[in-house]
Amino acid sequence: MSVNVSEKFGKGVAPRQFMESMQRNKEAFAQGYENFVWVSEEDREFFESLNFRDDLRVLILAADWCGDVVRSVPVIFRALEVSGLKTEVLILEDHQDVMDYFLTMGGRSVPIVIVADTGGHVLGHWGPRPAHVQALMVDFKRENPDREAFDYEEKIGAVRQRMAERYEEGAGVNASVVAELRALISGM
Repeated sequence: MSVNVSEKFGKGVAPRQFMESMQRNKEAFAQGYENFVWVSEEDREFFESLNFRDDLRVLILAADWCGDVVRSVPVIFRALEVSGLKTEVLILEDHQDVMDYFLTMGGRSVPIVIVADTGGHVLGHWGPRPAHVQALMVDFKRENPDREAFDYEEKIGAVRQRMAERYEEGAGVNASVVAELRALISGM
């Protein structure tokens, strides 16, 4: 099934507007944004080379209450800033119709970065977490399918702690998110 998001172009907010309007996690988000560094010069050059691409649009499904958004979206914003790609943020609560096309294991997880052509045809998407972090959640859900189990909250708390640690492994979130976005867009 192909997805077309053209009706959402112009319905989102600019990255700066998203940051300024945040009601939750604003300081943590700003810190991630300000502390961004390019881990790889090749990655920076790749994103800068996209300034010549006028055939791509980016929509980012996000919510300010989400820890994964706070970790990844500042990095996404910084990478896309140098790319020149037109980028809008769709607030999850206002765009659940789009979210339903990009469910993660049947659930609404953000952020989701959607790359489309100028006609709105989705070419690919990324999210809600870097692959090495998401692997922990995939394993957890497979091993704990019953959300009503007496120990579910305790177990998910433990896996979230391990996910937070994994976000910082290696060169941290900057390296993993940038590399995965680069791989996604490179194929377009």
